[in-house]
Amino acid sequence: MSRFERVGSAPRRAVVIGAGFGGLALAIRLQAGGVQTTVLEKRDKPGGRAYVWHDQGFTFDAGPTVITDPAALEELFTLAGKRMADYVELLPVSPFYRLCWEDGYRFDYVNDQAELDRQIGAKNPRDVDGYRRFLDYSRAVYEEGYVKLGSVPFLSFRSMINAGPQLAKLQAWRSVYGMVARFIEDDQLRQALSFHSLLVGGNPFETSSIYALIHALERQGGVWFPRGGTGALVNAMVRLFQDLGGHLELEAPVARIELEGGRVSGVVTEDGRRFDTDAAASNADVVHTYKALLRHEPRGRQEAARLSKKRFSMSLFVIHFGLKRRHPHLQHHTVCFGPRYRELIDDIFRRETLADDFSLYLHAPCVTDPSLAPEGCASHYVLAPVPHLGTADIDWAVEGPRYRDRIFDYLEHHYLPGLREDLVTHRIFTPHDFRDELNAHLGSAFSLEPILTQSAWFRPHNRDDKIPNLYVVGAGTHPGAGVPGVVGSAKATAGLMLEALQQGVRP
Repeated sequence: MSRFERVGSAPRRAVVIGAGFGGLALAIRLQAGGVQTTVLEKRDKPGGRAYVWHDQGFTFDAGPTVITDPAALEELFTLAGKRMADYVELLPVSPFYRLCWEDGYRFDYVNDQAELDRQIGAKNPRDVDGYRRFLDYSRAVYEEGYVKLGSVPFLSFRSMINAGPQLAKLQAWRSVYGMVARFIEDDQLRQALSFHSLLVGGNPFETSSIYALIHALERQGGVWFPRGGTGALVNAMVRLFQDLGGHLELEAPVARIELEGGRVSGVVTEDGRRFDTDAAASNADVVHTYKALLRHEPRGRQEAARLSKKRFSMSLFVIHFGLKRRHPHLQHHTVCFGPRYRELIDDIFRRETLADDFSLYLHAPCVTDPSLAPEGCASHYVLAPVPHLGTADIDWAVEGPRYRDRIFDYLEHHYLPGLREDLVTHRIFTPHDFRDELNAHLGSAFSLEPILTQSAWFRPHNRDDKIPNLYVVGAGTHPGAGVPGVVGSAKATAGLMLEALQQGVRP
């Protein structure tokens, strides 16, 4: 008998829509809790945004490739009575990032206080003490915003009120950049300590300073990369889920969520199969969930209309490319700051056209794991934050190749000499692909923008307010985007689902 089985009847059943990190983490928790769980995934591979391509011996992770808080991942295996090390190996990355500017300045963000002090002191001696004070602040918001609240569902406004005093004490109304600027004088160091909010879809000049916790999160648990790429971590989670008895259906796009008596009764795929269920959770884009999967219900139409009025994160333009030689000077993660910071970010979030300049993130995973490319070769991707389709309705079929060429020219000039001569293969992924492949509203790469008025209770709830056995997991719900965020959302959502599904059951 499973751990939780209904007396005199079959075990409870759940359907999770989408096999991204959030959906898989939720499915593992449900299956480990005795709920017979099926995951339905649209694409031919699991992972969602963490998709994998293979081409001419190169392995390309679609992202995310910055793995933090490994303890949150380890917890999934532990609660199932397993060891993560038996499924996947996480390799430490150091420096966490190399930050580069066009004037030649370099800053290696490492988890070594003495080395950080040395680099900061060489740039601006007064900022050494300022950084220490910023780190103290970051640790305080990490404790309050992540450890205490990161996996707690905000289902009522009262829960937000209860958290209010501490959020006020931490000055959550300030922006990430504004808080960094209170401690740091040097402009480039301000950029180095505020760019993190872009990793979860936020504008550093508008995202709540609570997201400064990312800095402490990295210092606390390090930055890691799975041997074999992010896809190896996805496959480890799938294997764990299946070892527990869970069922994964690939190439099974969902057509609709069916209700009976105001409750979810089943999930129907586009090929007409119906999966009866006691509860459903969507790891699909939150607007798509209501607008498409519940379009036949008043609740779906009303909630889709409400959510569509929200502010959404920027999109990304990504180039995956393989080179026939390696560049030993590169680090695993390189952030390439352009000539503008505040002005460029303002263009990304507000301008109706592409800016003439860009800032880039360059991923060179073979620095850590050479197996991701043929011997002597190197896999890469480079991404540029760009406006989502609601901000700038760009024809990416035309603009995409031009933008690719501009980025390749820039990389060849500044970071990868001989890039075009060494190029073996490449592909691009545009805001159109986020919209069409991932059903992302407006092609947003991170769902709702993480501003204060769209965080915690103000974000779509982990359980629907009207349909009692419909749940949401992933970047669109609390606490938000990023691997730790969506894994935390799975913990919050699983707690609600297990509590409901285990009512009337015998342990």
